[in-house]
Amino acid sequence: MRPSRGTEEEVEQRRRRLLQHVITEGAVRIDALAESLEVSTMTVHRDLANLESRQLLHKRRGMAVALPNVTLETATRFREYLDIEVKEAFAEVLAREVEPGQTVLMDCGSTLFPLARKLTRIADLTVVTNSLRVAGLVGGADAAPGTRVVLLGGTFRNDFEACAGTDTLRQLSRIRANVMFSSATALQGGRLYHPDQEWADLKEAMQGAAERRVLPVDHTKFGRTATYGYGDATGYDLIVTDAAAPEAEVTAIEALGVPVELVTV
Repeated sequence: MRPSRGTEEEVEQRRRRLLQHVITEGAVRIDALAESLEVSTMTVHRDLANLESRQLLHKRRGMAVALPNVTLETATRFREYLDIEVKEAFAEVLAREVEPGQTVLMDCGSTLFPLARKLTRIADLTVVTNSLRVAGLVGGADAAPGTRVVLLGGTFRNDFEACAGTDTLRQLSRIRANVMFSSATALQGGRLYHPDQEWADLKEAMQGAAERRVLPVDHTKFGRTATYGYGDATGYDLIVTDAAAPEAEVTAIEALGVPVELVTV
């Protein structure tokens, strides 16, 4: 087995791989994780203790167990680490939709974090968002000249690191953006769903606040539903997904007259 020591980034990357494995399988024996990661069982125990302290999984006797789906879908600290290569590939495509001087509307989906970093290269943007994380990424020390960030207020939710609710919708009603980027939790047969009603309402309202609306959604979100529906793919002008997206789901979207761009990772 390889030594378990490494830089902080290497350790975090290993923990991400471990977490992804547990989520994929639902429950995995600790000795199997050690073998898969080529580290000692003591290293796996330490990694699991760290991930459990961050409320990303459960550690049981000899096992690592995934959290319930709804918890995972509503935890930014979890979602940010998943499928980062896909999110980076999406960002390359999405950034082409933005021109200097435009107003850009973005929600709090972790799929958009790589895009937020790329927007720091485009001058004179006004970025409107309900996400504290997106606001910090776009408006930080590396922001391009003329960058302006407008943060939509409202009821703060720590699990999303963002705001939603009546006050957020009221502020949003006064916004008109050139382009809007949103994320999706569940999409089946061209219809969109979210486990939280406030977020479903917000995503639907954002569709009416922009001239062009783009939805990046990776293949893992297809074929799923959640409690609250908020319309279908016709609320967007373009769907961006990866090549692993189910063909039947892509066909259902295209049947609604909405173009789909497939990104190769």
